[in-house]
Amino acid sequence: MGTLKKIHSQIIKFSLSESNYLVKKMVNICDQHEHIGYAKLLFKEVSEPNIYLYNAVIKAHTHKHLNSFTVYLYKQMLKEGIFPDNFTYPFVIRSCGGLSCLHLSKQVHGHVFKSGAQSNTVIENSLLDMYVKCDGIDEGHKVFDEMPQRDVISWNSLLYGYIKLGQMKKARQLFDEMPERSVVSWTAMISGYARVGSNTDALQIFHMMQMAGVKPDWISLLSVLPVCTQLGSLELGNWIHFYAEKNGFLQRTSLCNALIEMYAKSGNIDQARQVFDKMPERDVISWSTMLTGLANHGKAHEAIQLFHEMQKTKIKPNEITFVGLLSACAHAGLLQDGLKYFNSMTTDYNIDLGIEHYGCLIDLLGRTGCIDQAFGLIKTMPMKPDSAIWGSLLSACRIKGNADMAVIAMEHLLELEPDDVGNYVLLSNIYADAGRWDGVSRVRKLMRGKIMGRKPGSSAIEVDNVVEEFVSSDESKPFSRDIYLMLWLLALHQTTSEIMAGEMLDF
Repeated sequence: MGTLKKIHSQIIKFSLSESNYLVKKMVNICDQHEHIGYAKLLFKEVSEPNIYLYNAVIKAHTHKHLNSFTVYLYKQMLKEGIFPDNFTYPFVIRSCGGLSCLHLSKQVHGHVFKSGAQSNTVIENSLLDMYVKCDGIDEGHKVFDEMPQRDVISWNSLLYGYIKLGQMKKARQLFDEMPERSVVSWTAMISGYARVGSNTDALQIFHMMQMAGVKPDWISLLSVLPVCTQLGSLELGNWIHFYAEKNGFLQRTSLCNALIEMYAKSGNIDQARQVFDKMPERDVISWSTMLTGLANHGKAHEAIQLFHEMQKTKIKPNEITFVGLLSACAHAGLLQDGLKYFNSMTTDYNIDLGIEHYGCLIDLLGRTGCIDQAFGLIKTMPMKPDSAIWGSLLSACRIKGNADMAVIAMEHLLELEPDDVGNYVLLSNIYADAGRWDGVSRVRKLMRGKIMGRKPGSSAIEVDNVVEEFVSSDESKPFSRDIYLMLWLLALHQTTSEIMAGEMLDF
């Protein structure tokens, strides 16, 4: 840019700053080096810009996502009687999509139609992408249907528009019809299924992708890792880790962050720490994820030590970092440390206290026997306590045997979560521990009606690279009979062991 400015001074000296050709060349250089402000100054010097200079300036602003100014330049161009060409429209159309304005998008589409430029595949793909970004899926589908030629970009754009709206059934139908699929197509389906919670389908697509001989890129791996986390698919997670290392993808901070989370939530905190320690660069998510993982695995002192290491770096902790840190203090019963970190959020880091931070501190107060202080904090909170807050207080009351406070917590939980049977069980146990059998009887009567409408629980396990999901009282699987037979044998073995132990005690 320094050299360019010297050349620019010579252009001015020789009275050549009105040259559309020279200014366009300089604008292109500014675009490459992301000096959009200088490009604007160059453009303003030209009293009669032509189509080529307009295209260069519009392109430069589009690259910087200055969508409103791109549209302004386009309107100015029309006012001056300069007709857009096939190089103008793709950038203007992209800016309309960036603004997510359907009305404006339709207007520009009308201009494209009048100019006859819509027969260009690049412009048609841009229009399709524009409508998808503006949630105009019907208009996008019409563009797609009228295209004389479609490429993989066309199919991917429409596929993304169904997926964006959560219409995975239609997206799958379109995906199955695609004559050609790129790694983008596969990744879009994986992330789409993951977003709507269809983790088994996401995993199936990933395996199909491998069977089709399509090599996953780092974005594909990033899409499937949360699925491994949700399903506890550690074998696949290990494979992804090996594949990422082999292909040099571990240079990507976001992928390493996802691996850390996957290992931590799958119970392998040591492997998570290994990934963290080998990272070439770490961001605040890296530190927060690792810290939270350590806290959840009962390694509170390691989590606090990690926070001290983080303080030595240039990366500042955020609200998620402090959730992990306060959680670590709660698990270890470190009341004074927890209070210190809670107060430092506002005083040292200017971070707003959220309900999750109050929840961690109330949990800490409850675990350390400070029930009254916890209740006092709940009453002075700047936001309305949620079910997690009252649930923490109820659990603390169970541990400390405070039945009266438990009743207060339960009243609020019944208002927030009237169908959660677990709360009734907790209250019943508290009454039982206090010897208040009339209370036990009342709660159990309430529970009977709730259990009838309770959604059955489920669990998943990975065996030989296949994830099997089990629902309570489900007998639909072909091997259900074998499972229940094995459970019966285990129960029989347990009963026999108890009888034998009883006989030995009698003897």
